[in-house]
Amino acid sequence: MSVLAITGGTGFVGSRLIAEALAAGHQVRALTRRDQAHRDGIAWVKGDLHDLPALARLCDGANAVIHVAGVVNAPDKAGFAAGNIDGTRNMLDAAGREGVGRFVHVSSLAAREPALSTYGWSKAEGEALVEASSLDWSVVRPPAIYGTGDMEMLELFKLAKHGLALLPPGGRLSVIEVGDLARLLLALAVTDAPGLSLDADDGTEGGWSHKAFGLAIGTAVGKRVAALALPRMLLMAGAHLDRLVRGKGAKLTPDRVAYFCHRDWVIDSTRRPPADLWRPQVPTPEGLAATAAWYRAQGLL
Repeated sequence: MSVLAITGGTGFVGSRLIAEALAAGHQVRALTRRDQAHRDGIAWVKGDLHDLPALARLCDGANAVIHVAGVVNAPDKAGFAAGNIDGTRNMLDAAGREGVGRFVHVSSLAAREPALSTYGWSKAEGEALVEASSLDWSVVRPPAIYGTGDMEMLELFKLAKHGLALLPPGGRLSVIEVGDLARLLLALAVTDAPGLSLDADDGTEGGWSHKAFGLAIGTAVGKRVAALALPRMLLMAGAHLDRLVRGKGAKLTPDRVAYFCHRDWVIDSTRRPPADLWRPQVPTPEGLAATAAWYRAQGLL
């Protein structure tokens, strides 16, 4: 049994990670901005990535840190930098001061193209801080993450229910189910495997075309869908409209359009985790069907 200090534990990936950690018999300390209900096995630490005393409490006595928290959408460069660079630096400093043995950092495949989006730049800068540290670190770059609890892909499932798949203009992507990602993070937290920088996916060689993935979502909701590739210019216009309607809460931003329209978001297969450390367990068609079933159960689909 290990004591795991987890950031981002109330989010999509972090909440699944906590569930997997508890099921494996670990004790969890989790950072939270808001009060949380009591759960056996979890000590909630009130604070955020800029609350240095809270980070010290989070790391005190922990065997490993799994740093999941990050900013995926922000209105400006400063917002990305605060969450993904300054927040990572603060976590590294706290872990170092408290003598934590392992530091597992969740980055993004977007870090591979730092000039493409502000998000990717900020994740690459966060990676650089981790790799320059004296800690026993590992970095994981997930591709698109889906699964039960995810709200980012809900709109794609809703469109598929109406027989539509609206896609970026061409290109391919890799995907990973959230439980598979959580199991990889746990494996890295409890394994003596320092200095690993990894890509991980569902095991599909060459990834998925955007069209094939859209059709797979259609199958998951029981619909034959018409897959329509949208021009970049139209997506960018949609981003500006979303900003006008939802302001800082906009989901589709120019930064995200730049990311979505890149033609190659397939992982580097040479960076996959060693097979004796981890292998994906969830075939994507099964994972998408389970995700659709969860949306229905929540009354969302």
